Amino acid sequence: MRLVSKNTEVPVPEVLFTDFSADGAKMETETEEPPKPNSHAPKGLIAMTIIPGIPLEKKWDSLDDEAKESTCLQLWDLISKIRNIARPQELEGPYQCAADGSPSRDPMLEDLQKPVRPLTSDLELRARIYERYFHCGGSRYKNQLLDMLYRSECSVFTHADIAPRNVMVDEQNMVTGILDWESAGWYPDYWEYAQIMRPAFWGDWSVWMEKTAPQRWDLEGINASRKVLF
Repeated sequence: MRLVSKNTEVPVPEVLFTDFSADGAKMETETEEPPKPNSHAPKGLIAMTIIPGIPLEKKWDSLDDEAKESTCLQLWDLISKIRNIARPQELEGPYQCAADGSPSRDPMLEDLQKPVRPLTSDLELRARIYERYFHCGGSRYKNQLLDMLYRSECSVFTHADIAPRNVMVDEQNMVTGILDWESAGWYPDYWEYAQIMRPAFWGDWSVWMEKTAPQRWDLEGINASRKVLF
């Protein structure tokens, strides 16, 4: 989130302090007197400001077509700004990685080997998806999947979980914030679109996102993989 707020005007929560130690002893803060973390706090504690508004998932079904189109266009505009975030020099190596340089936790990209192998190219990423597909019992496309998966040498910053539950809007349906950045990182340029097009439970949201998308990608391979992996 700090990377996003530093490099764009995309509305995100402000991080007040973080605590990634077991006993709360190690803390990184942006405030002079941050709240003291509980000594028994779980690993990965993050305190942040509250984004005003209500989750889009609570309003979506009541919106008319004009409001749905407007909301989706706003989201695609914010996504375009996210995609333009420059990759830090220290993360120039991996083709795909989380925002902090660690491996992705996406089930489609989970490595079957330990230690986890970095994904340094489009071919390695497609091969990883194929490994997961075959490991989980996929057989229908075992000879075609590697070629079915979309090829892209372009890796861009990606939220990776844009969904109505993670979008805040106000009474006028203006987007006031995007939440839940734990999956964010550098992914192939089609990944955000592919994640948005996942089967979900938000009515026609993905239909409207597809209608308003500035660019569409072939998801045949991704969809074939998902039928086995999820």
